[in-house]
Amino acid sequence: MNKIITYVLLFIVFGCVSCAKWLDIQPESDIDKSVLFSTEDGFKEALLGVYTRCAASDLYGKELSVGTLEVLAQNYSIATADGLRYNQTKSFRYTDPNFIQRKDNVWKGLYNGIVNCNLILQEIDANQKLFSGDNYRLIKGEALALRAYLHFDALRLFAPAFGVAAGAPAIPYVTTYGNRVTALSNVSQVLDAVIDDLNTAKALLEDDPIRQASYRIGYPTVTDTLQNTELGNSQLFLQNRRHRLNYYAICGVLARVYLYKDEKSLALEAALSVINAGKFMWTNATDFLAVDDDKKDRIFYKELLFGWYVPGMNVAYNVEWFQQGAGGMYLEQEDTRAIYETSTVGGTDMRYTQWFNTSSVGSAYISTVQKYRRNTFSDSFNANLHYLMAPGIRLSELYYIAAECTYDTNPAHAAALIDEVREHRGIGQKIQFADAAAFRRELLKEYRKEMYGEGQLFFAYKRLNTAIVGLQGTLIPASQNIFNWPLPDDEIMYGQR
Repeated sequence: MNKIITYVLLFIVFGCVSCAKWLDIQPESDIDKSVLFSTEDGFKEALLGVYTRCAASDLYGKELSVGTLEVLAQNYSIATADGLRYNQTKSFRYTDPNFIQRKDNVWKGLYNGIVNCNLILQEIDANQKLFSGDNYRLIKGEALALRAYLHFDALRLFAPAFGVAAGAPAIPYVTTYGNRVTALSNVSQVLDAVIDDLNTAKALLEDDPIRQASYRIGYPTVTDTLQNTELGNSQLFLQNRRHRLNYYAICGVLARVYLYKDEKSLALEAALSVINAGKFMWTNATDFLAVDDDKKDRIFYKELLFGWYVPGMNVAYNVEWFQQGAGGMYLEQEDTRAIYETSTVGGTDMRYTQWFNTSSVGSAYISTVQKYRRNTFSDSFNANLHYLMAPGIRLSELYYIAAECTYDTNPAHAAALIDEVREHRGIGQKIQFADAAAFRRELLKEYRKEMYGEGQLFFAYKRLNTAIVGLQGTLIPASQNIFNWPLPDDEIMYGQR
C-alpha cells in the first residue's frame, strides 16, 4: 500500500476547529504521533478526523452516495452536454479518464481512512491509562468498525461478489500502520476479516450510550440525544451516536455483510437484533410532509442507524449535482413515475411527492431531486429538523434483509416485512409475488424507491448478479465487466495481483 500511506495527521486537516491551534504551532513535516496520542482528546480528534475525511466528496460525501454509484445504477438522466462528465460512466466505460480519476480517488480515500484507523489501533492499547469512563472501548470499537466498513466497500467495488467468485483475488486487508506492502486477500478472506473486526467492535461497544434507556432517537434541534441528562454537557463526545458507527449501526452493517456472504441465518439474526430492540421508530408522516423546512425530515433521519455528516451538502448537492433544469442529475418525469409505480401501487407513495419536483424544460417534463434540499442554502444546523447527512445504513434496509433471509422458509412473513416499510411510505396495497424470481424483482424495486440517491442499489444488483434495470424500461445484463471496478494501476504495478 505504498501509494496510500499518508502523514499521521492528514485527516486532521479536515477535522475540527480545535485542531487548528495545534497545527499552527507545529508544521506538518514535524508532526509526531506521540504528541497527538498523548491525551484522550488526541484520540478523539483522530477518530473524528477519520469520519470527516470519509465524508469528503471523493467518498461518502458524494461519489459513494449520490454520485458514481447512483450513475451506475441508472438512477439519473444526463443531458447530452454532460457538464459534470458522467455520461461515459453511465455507459460503464471504465477506460474513460474521468471515471479512472474518480475511481482511483475512491480507492485512495478508502485506504487513507483505513490507514488512519490502523494508526489509532496501533497506539490505543499502549495508552489505555489515558482514557476516562468507557472511552477506550468506544474509540477502539469505532476504529475497528470503520476499518471493516471501508474494507467492505472497497471489496464491493473492486472485487467479484461472493456468490460469483468467493476464491477470487480481491483487495488487501490492511491491519497495520506502515509502508509494508499488503498482499491481496481473496473475497472470502476479506469478508471473514470484516466480520471479525465488526464482531470485535460490537463486543467493545456493549455499553454504548445509545443502548441506554434514556438515549432518545429523535431530532437534534428538538428532542435528540442532546437532552440525555445522564451524559451531561461535558460528555459531548458521547452524544449524537448515530453520526458514528455505534452499537446498532455495527449490527446493521453485520447484517449487510452476512447477507453479502450468503450467511442468511446470521444476517437475519443481526437484522432482528436492531428491529426487535425497538430503539428506532418510523418517521412520522407529519415530519416528512411538513411544509416548513425547519419542521421537515426529508431523509427519514430518525430511522438512520448511521450517517455521514456532510457540512457542504446544500451547495454540493442542490446547486451543483441536482441543479435545477437539465444541467445536473435529474430524471425524466415518466422514469420517476415508473420507478415509484405511481400508476398502480405507488399512487400514494410519499417519497415520489416529496423527493422530486417536476418542471418543464422545453417540451419535456423532468424531475429534479429534492431529497437533500432545503429552502435556503445556509448550512445552519437549524435549517430543518436534522443535520446535513448522507445516510450510511437505515432501518428499512434491515427489514429488506430480514425479508430476503426469511423468504425461503416463510414467504408470507417476508412479504409482511416489506409491507411494513411500504405502509410507512404511504403505500397501503400489499406486495404481490408468485415465486422467488418475482420476489427478487419486487425487492429490488423497493431498494430503488427507498434508497434513491444513497449508493446502495448498485451493490444489490451486484450481490444478486442480476440485470440492472435502466431507464425507459431497458435491461442491462449482469456482467463482471460492469460490476467489478478495475484496480488502480499502482496496485497491479507493485505485484499485488
